[in-house]
Amino acid sequence: MKIHHLPPEEVLPDLGIPGEGLSQEEVRRRLREYGPNEIREVRKDPLYLKLLRQFTHFLAVLLWIAAALCLVSDYLKPGEGMFSLGVAIVGVIIINAVFTFIQEYRAERAVAALRRLLPFDVKVLREGVVQEVPAREVVPGDIFFLEEGDKVPGDGRLLEVQRLMMNHASLTGESDPLSRSDAPFPGDYSDSPNLVFAGTTVISGSGRAVALATGMATEFGKIAHLTSAVDPGLTPLQKEIIRVTRIIAVIALTSGVFFFSLGYFLGMSFWHNFLFAVGITIANVPEGLLPTVTLALAMGSQRLARKKALIKNLNSVETLGSVTVICSDKTGTLTQNRMAVRNFWWLGRDAGPSDAARTWLLKIAYLCNNAVYEDGQYRGDPTEAALLQGAREELGEFSAERLAEVPFDSDRKRMTTVNRVEQETWVLTKGALETVLPLCGHILRGNQREPLTEGNKQTLLQAYHSLMDEGLRVIAFAWRELGEGEEGISRETLGREDFLEKDLVFVGLVGLEDPPRPEVKEAIRKCREAGIKAVMITGDAGRTALAIAREIGLVRHEPEIIEGDKLDLLSDRELRKILLAPEVVFARMAPRHKMRIVSVLKDEGERVAVTGDGVNDAPALKKADIGIAMGVVGTDVAREAADVVLLDDNFATIVNAVEEGRAIFENIRKFIIYIFAHLTPEAVPYVLYSMFTIPLPLTVMQILAIDLGTETVPALALGVEKPEADIMKYRPTYKRLIDLSALFRGYVFLGLISTMGVLSVYFYVLYTGGWHWGQVLPWDAPLARQAATATFLGIVIMQIGNVFACRSSTLSICRIGFFSNKLVLLGVLVEVLLAVLIIYHPLGQWLFGTAPLSWRVWVILLPFSAALLLAEELRKVLVRRALARRG
Repeated sequence: MKIHHLPPEEVLPDLGIPGEGLSQEEVRRRLREYGPNEIREVRKDPLYLKLLRQFTHFLAVLLWIAAALCLVSDYLKPGEGMFSLGVAIVGVIIINAVFTFIQEYRAERAVAALRRLLPFDVKVLREGVVQEVPAREVVPGDIFFLEEGDKVPGDGRLLEVQRLMMNHASLTGESDPLSRSDAPFPGDYSDSPNLVFAGTTVISGSGRAVALATGMATEFGKIAHLTSAVDPGLTPLQKEIIRVTRIIAVIALTSGVFFFSLGYFLGMSFWHNFLFAVGITIANVPEGLLPTVTLALAMGSQRLARKKALIKNLNSVETLGSVTVICSDKTGTLTQNRMAVRNFWWLGRDAGPSDAARTWLLKIAYLCNNAVYEDGQYRGDPTEAALLQGAREELGEFSAERLAEVPFDSDRKRMTTVNRVEQETWVLTKGALETVLPLCGHILRGNQREPLTEGNKQTLLQAYHSLMDEGLRVIAFAWRELGEGEEGISRETLGREDFLEKDLVFVGLVGLEDPPRPEVKEAIRKCREAGIKAVMITGDAGRTALAIAREIGLVRHEPEIIEGDKLDLLSDRELRKILLAPEVVFARMAPRHKMRIVSVLKDEGERVAVTGDGVNDAPALKKADIGIAMGVVGTDVAREAADVVLLDDNFATIVNAVEEGRAIFENIRKFIIYIFAHLTPEAVPYVLYSMFTIPLPLTVMQILAIDLGTETVPALALGVEKPEADIMKYRPTYKRLIDLSALFRGYVFLGLISTMGVLSVYFYVLYTGGWHWGQVLPWDAPLARQAATATFLGIVIMQIGNVFACRSSTLSICRIGFFSNKLVLLGVLVEVLLAVLIIYHPLGQWLFGTAPLSWRVWVILLPFSAALLLAEELRKVLVRRALARRG
């Protein structure tokens, strides 16, 4: 027979397990056979592959090609400085790869550390001795004990129970408490009440069970394994970085080939053309892009960690900024997950105080309840604990002997106890109104019973709906006394629901509230301003969910409320139509419904963030563009599947993370425009060098000194620029990191202004040094070195004006404030100091081929840098006026 069909006394003999439990030797054998009792991360790549991946993405490949060109050039014609450049580029790739790997490894370790916050030990019976062992050491065949608050270590068959109530929310997503039994069950395995499952928790009572499966063989483990079938794909930032680097690669290689061909037709030598082609290619490859983007994401992830959001993957930081829909749970995320009694209703309450009816409500709440008050705390199911607290605070200590119980289950949706109080015996029932009301023939008005007429029913239904419309979870209460002839019956009969739950007197209703988090309303408002649609997906009833949604501002009109049974009947086309509505609330939802909603939203082109805490949420978390797991109440499987872990389970933290993500995207875009602006003054002098007989205007080592040296700290300063005031006041658009406006602003507008300043000092140094047009100077001649150094300094000084210009695409630097980003000021200082060392220190002169410059060169460059900033300010004025005209 199947194990759940057997009576409890036959279970251990059928499994071949002795009554005193497994021996230590047998435990060791089974541990070797079945492995540790833990959920393994499926599809987890080994560390060396994760590190290797940092060397093989598209931008890294582009840098590898640039380094290879340098090394080939040096091999074919040594002495041109190409070897040093190639080694430096390889160093950039290695440093960036290691840095990125360390950041993401630390995030993974932080997630793993969450598992260790609460030690998970289990009481087991081995060789006749009860002992505590780590959960990972439990094996199939172990006899384990369950008490209130325990997490079940493996799938097991119950051998003995005492009022055992379980919470299966982590497995099924449904939070209603389930009663467990040790009696045989003839139905399906998954529906059997004599089974407990790994990852679920004990709400109340106790029990003893034998482990049937552990680790990945449990139902919990099987669902976790299914998560591996969901391919999350590339993040939006990864796609954009690939696109950006392809554009840069095309520009760089096209420039190299074009000017090599042009030099060939102009009759220049092969080596002149080849070195120029490599130089122009290197000049167009932003070697600093990779480390700067990585550092910007890393610093963003650290800021988010301080705001209680742990980022597991650096690219997820930016993806948050492009989110268009947030699918959020209600309990604990939008609300505080702290149930409390808020309202009582009984018939005739409006006519005046009625202490008798209210007292009966409190007595039933106190006695028909499995929560307990111990050590100053209320323990048990949150709803029952709230009822006990509400009753105890008014009644004080109240004791009664419990004679029998018909436990709550999700089908009956009610609970009944039989309690003896002094000389009286009461049948007390609480539960959902729709299941309690049909059992009642009378209703209590004050201290008097009267027949339950249609008029009375309509009155209490109106009260029921009114309480639900306040966002309260409503529970109905009923009662009757056992008659003289009923008290002497057997305990077996006394536990039968058909005997107890009849001819009840309806007493009233209690409304419990899980209050919204105070900061959520403002977060919802920011979402609406930002064009982000927030969708509630909850297991609660529709009217309760709607009331909470109204209270927090999630809905303002009459939204469509879709419950799970209705969703099952909808086609994907019908669901798409509903999701396009401005406001919708999903109630009575299971995790499978969440997965379907996420899939349909993604098919519609939305970028979806979804929250979850249970193992059944893991596929939806993986499927979403951003999976957000709860760090406080979430399961390990949910945390592993997610991209972000909320350390406070708060919806407002999600919105803060979205704002940070948007800021990071804008900051990376600012950085790209910033580096584009200096690529033009690096490239144009090379073009002139190719076409005319002028000294080499810039060496490749000087290009590297700019890309990886002088401009690095200012670029990083742009990466930590604070979010602009209006960043959450526009709808997320699929803005490109590079588009025509960015290319024009960087290469043409800012680039050409920079080029004018750079060429001015280049030719100033040449002409004041006695050079005349057509004169040939070798690249290492003192005057040629001075002219190249002037070009280098010109780019550095122009980039000082450029970094202030790029701090915002629309706001004036006067409004932002010159001193609001201290790192920019530090970056400018570091940039100038590096330039001084490279130009005036002997080591810098030897390494980068520079020569000392007159102070007059510095003076000539300053007005050009100021002019660049002024021109950008005028452009921003025109942009703001254009935006204002659009409304």
